[in-house]
Parts: sequence; C-alpha cells; structure tokens
Amino acid sequence: MDHPTRRALLVSAAALSGATAVTAASVADRTLVVADADSRERLFEIPVDQGQEVTLAYTHSVEKTPIEDVYVVDGSRLRADRSVFHSFGAGLPTSDIERTAEGYVVEGSTVHDELRVAPGEIAGHELIVGERRYPLAEVADGRVVLFLTDRGIGDAVAGGTRGSESKRTHHERQQE
Repeated sequence: MDHPTRRALLVSAAALSGATAVTAASVADRTLVVADADSRERLFEIPVDQGQEVTLAYTHSVEKTPIEDVYVVDGSRLRADRSVFHSFGAGLPTSDIERTAEGYVVEGSTVHDELRVAPGEIAGHELIVGERRYPLAEVADGRVVLFLTDRGIGDAVAGGTRGSESKRTHHERQQE
C-alpha cells in the first residue's frame, strides 16, 4: 500500500517539475522582432521581458565615439529611456544633459510601436538585449524595423532566437 503512495508522489513531482519548466520558459511574454523594413522578413526574434532594456548601439559618424540609445519594453511598445554618448558633435543633444559614470546622458520620454533603423557599416549598428549582441549592420541589406509581438507558449517552449517629444534619443533625431 505504501508503494502506490510513493509512485503517486513521484508522478506528482514529475508533473510539477514539468509545469515549472514550462512556466520558467514562458517568463518572456514578448518577442522583439527585427525585420527588413520593406519586406518585413524577420531577421531576428528575441524573447524579452516587461521592463527589460533593449539598446541600439552604434558609433557616431563624425566624432567616432560610441552612442547607446536605451529603450525599455513597456507592454507592447518600446519606451525611450535614455541616450548615452561620450562626446559632443553633429546631431547630439546640447541641453538637458547629465554627466554620469556611463557618459553624457539625456533622458528619453517617447514611446514607440516600432523603431526604424538604417544600419551602416561605419556606425556598426548593434542591438543589445541582455548579454547578447545582434549585428544589425552585418545582417541587414537596408533599413530595419524593430517591434514587439506577443510571445506564445509554443515560442516560449521552443526558446532561443531566430534569425510628446520633449526629449528624444539621438537615433530618434536622426530619423527626422
């Protein structure tokens, strides 16, 4: 009589650990999509979490210094959080700047359904999500668009990656 109880406990434990694995895999409820701006062909699909930072990093074409435009996953949109740069030059902000350990920082305030980027070899555009870097300049033949989609349970289990304007990030100003 004791064995069925143990067996039931083992089956229950196995079911619970399986449910925990699916729950852990589905923590990222959104997918950041990087697609060709014209064809909408998907180049990357990256799982992201609410509140996670997504950084567009590149080199200023004149100053040759790094720039990071940091966005935060905010529901189904990307909210501009800050722009970080290390020198002053064409197209860079000249007011509302704070000097920090990161560099010169301008706070962002805009929210986007999608971001359009024109990756370039000189600028070396990269997308940074967590510890991973995605080389936009190497994979794109032209402009790309970044947007968020819902992440289904199938995507979560499969995991991985497939291929008011008061203050704006540098990238946003360049798009005008």
